[in-house]
Amino acid sequence: MTLSKSAKPVVRSVIPALALALPPAARASFLPPEMMASAATGLAWFIICVVPIVAVVLFWLVHVMPEKIAHNRHHPQRDAIKTLCLLSLAFGGMLWPLAWLWAYAKPVAYRAAYGTEKHDDYFHEQGKRALAGDLLAHDIEHLREELESLAARGPLNAELRALRASLAVAAPVAQAEADAAGKASA
Repeated sequence: MTLSKSAKPVVRSVIPALALALPPAARASFLPPEMMASAATGLAWFIICVVPIVAVVLFWLVHVMPEKIAHNRHHPQRDAIKTLCLLSLAFGGMLWPLAWLWAYAKPVAYRAAYGTEKHDDYFHEQGKRALAGDLLAHDIEHLREELESLAARGPLNAELRALRASLAVAAPVAQAEADAAGKASA
């Protein structure tokens, strides 16, 4: 069937008009319409209640990370880094990059002033390990040397003096035992 030239424009306008007048049922969601309201309410409550809590916890975890790094590296100024981390929380994170850099910085000026680049807790931890027999002979000797150099620069606090005295009786772990323990843990 062939349409006349005058019928072609009519057909071209009628077919799209019919398509627009009778649209098929369309849904923009995978959920049925009766569940959309409850799903939207549930999603809204989740966003209002859970997302801010998660955001605050993540913000806090990221901002105390320099403190944890300083603690693990036995940074001598870790208490100051901790304070800077807390200030960074109060100032919306603007001081956090400084705390991060400070935690990774090697405290050269601190070593020049105090003779060490380790926090006192490092010596206490190593002393406990030495007295328990968990350190090798050269590690105990290194700890003794560090404490001697600190004592030469100035008086030690009471805890470090007691540690220095107790290291004289510390028995090192045998190298063979350390190697066996290392292989067993691997």
